[in-house]
Parts: sequence; structure tokens; C-alpha cells
Amino acid sequence: MPNRRPSRGAWLAAGICLAAAAAPTGSRACEKGSFTVLLDVGHSPSAPGAISARGKTEYAFNVALAAAIERAVASKGFAVDRLGAAASAARAVRRAGAIKRSGADLLLSVHHDSAQPRYFETWTYQGEQRAYSDRFKGWSLFVSQSGTHARESLRFARLLGDRLKSRGWPFTRHHAEPILGEGRALIDPSRGVYRRDDLAVLRSAPAPAALLEAGVIVNRDEEAALDTGSRRSAIAEAVAEAVDAFCAGE
Repeated sequence: MPNRRPSRGAWLAAGICLAAAAAPTGSRACEKGSFTVLLDVGHSPSAPGAISARGKTEYAFNVALAAAIERAVASKGFAVDRLGAAASAARAVRRAGAIKRSGADLLLSVHHDSAQPRYFETWTYQGEQRAYSDRFKGWSLFVSQSGTHARESLRFARLLGDRLKSRGWPFTRHHAEPILGEGRALIDPSRGVYRRDDLAVLRSAPAPAALLEAGVIVNRDEEAALDTGSRRSAIAEAVAEAVDAFCAGE
């Protein structure tokens, strides 16, 4: 059978199909009103997580930052849900189940960071001895690469990392240190993105998911900065910009 040159219409059709195949799952014309962001507030009153250099619980930091993020993301037209304390207080498997049932398009787990006990020193704050470590500071991001949304999870984390870096805040590399309790693989060394496949909240999420450690609250200077409305608002705006870019398929 003689070879035929494909018609112009055939080339156009093929191009449309290729473009559709290459488009990221987050693009879909960015229908903000139907794009839901789920904020998973790390820890709970009964399991409050890390204790800051001045004795404040990580959970308190997480709640305040999640509220700021919710406002910033909603102001861009997105739907936002938040897992409450009851869900966060449950076992990790139950929390992962609640996330699965949420129907969210994107998940962000909100946390604040600490350091390994070997690096702690003590100081006196308001008449009480407190543990602190000024050795490390900065934010970090974690994604799972074993789930069905590994590629899109990493895409969102990179978008968020770019926006946090653009504000002049460094990310911390101490989670990559080859010691007990750390030794995490840096997937993107330029954007502070680590791999964590052991967290059910990331691995089993029904949508792209990332965990944000907003900063190291056992570092005395960083704790003071993170405990301000201006820093929370700036972090929240960075998250909102990243969500907007992710939804648009950037």
C-alpha cells in the first residue's frame, strides 16, 4: 500500500492528543471553586508534638499557622477544609482514613520542627529551665514517592519551596544528617524537599500531598520570628501562591 502524507487535520488531532497527554493532572483549567485544599494540622492538645525553646507546644504553632494559610488560600478563591483536633488526635491510620474520605484535590500537613536531643542545651526563660538548640534553623518539605501521586506531590513541593526561598528564608539540611532519627534523602537539594515514605498521611493520601515544617521552634531566634502574625501571613501567602500555580498546571 503506498505511503500517504498525513493530512493537516490529522497532524492537528495528533498534536491535541499529545498536549492532553503531557498536561499535568493539576491543570484542568484551574477551576478554583471546585479545587479543595485540605490542611492537616499536625498533632493535637493531648499529643502536642515538639516543645519550643520558650515552652510553647508545636500544636499551638500549627493551629495558628493553619488558620493563616486557610485565610490566604481561600482569598484566592479555593475551597479549604481543615482536619480538626479530634482527627489529628487519632491514630495515624485513622487520620489517613479521614483524609481519604475528604475528597480533597491537594493536601498540606502543617508542622513546626525540632532537632535531635543530642543538640539540646538549656537556658532559663521566665524562671524556668527550657531546652533549646540554636544550631539549626529553616523550613523543610516532605513528600512520599511510593504513592500514586508521587509526581504531583513533588511538583507541588517544588512550587512551594521556590516561593519560600524567594522570601529569603533558608531551608534546613539537618534532616539529611547521617545520624539516628535523621538520614532523610533530599529529593531536591535546591528546594529543601525530602523523601518520606513512612508517613501514612503522605503515602496513602488520595491526592498530591506534602508536609511543611515551617521552621525550627527550638531555635530561639527562629521561634520568636515564627510566633508573629507577620511571619505566619508571609508563609501563608507563599502557600497560597504555590496552590495557585499548582492548580494552573505550572
